[in-house]
Amino acid sequence: MKDPAAPRHSQARAGSLQRGRSSTSPPPDGVRFAEPGGSWRPFWLTAAALAVLAAGALALDVPALAVGAVVVLVLGLVAAGCLAARRAWTVRLEGRGPEAVLRVGRERLSLTEVDAGHLRAVRDGTAGVDAGAPVLGGGWSLPRGRAGLPLRRTDGTTVLVPTRVPRELSVALLTAHPAGGTDTAGPGRVAP
Repeated sequence: MKDPAAPRHSQARAGSLQRGRSSTSPPPDGVRFAEPGGSWRPFWLTAAALAVLAAGALALDVPALAVGAVVVLVLGLVAAGCLAARRAWTVRLEGRGPEAVLRVGRERLSLTEVDAGHLRAVRDGTAGVDAGAPVLGGGWSLPRGRAGLPLRRTDGTTVLVPTRVPRELSVALLTAHPAGGTDTAGPGRVAP
């Protein structure tokens, strides 16, 4: 008999995606936050559509070599786009303290270079982003479906981190930050 309190598969998957992690593979040790940059869903949807179209084309006596060439070409292009999105926009937070590093695609940002006070102000809604701030990971603008979490560096410049879950990423950044994750200025709080 199933436990009625246990989450169903769809609930467990939705919960893990809301935390910025893929439900198919847990993050490796040392990774505090992982958000995949892209999905293979467009590839599989294209493959299904091409299978239906290829079956129809073969039923109409279109040469199999031509159908196969088109299928391979289209799937190759879609796979290249999916892989590029995963490599360019994957957000990972690794380590804790002085060794903590935020990675977006190929770019790395040590958390020792991030202003924790500004990040707390962004989390609380009292600070924002500078106009024209560059996107961490490259690109002219944020990818579709992403919000930009502003991070001010200790040198005064600001960058945007593209993420689907800015609240969870800011909490993970503050937790891993060398200055400590909690604001100890309030009454009743003890420094870790």
